[in-house]
Amino acid sequence: MIYITQLIYIKEGKHQLFEEFENIALPLIPKYNGSLLLRIRPELNQIISGNIENPYEVHLIAFNSESDFEQFMMDEERKNFLFLKEQSIQSSVLIKGSRLN
Repeated sequence: MIYITQLIYIKEGKHQLFEEFENIALPLIPKYNGSLLLRIRPELNQIISGNIENPYEVHLIAFNSESDFEQFMMDEERKNFLFLKEQSIQSSVLIKGSRLN
């Protein structure tokens, strides 16, 4: 099992385009043995401390394997709508990890 955490920063005024992309991409996750565990929009008053910009959204996703994640990233339907992501996302940080017992 691998875990993907993504911090997403949106371009000003492009929230609707981002939502359009998410409405296409997120439902594809289970097709590749994945699960959206959390989708959070943190407010500034919820941040206890930090020295990075507050992201628009934070996603935590689990996939059974690295291969499943790679197949999700190469999904043709998702790729057809990457232009929405490119037009709406200023930047993102993707962190891969595994569960510690």
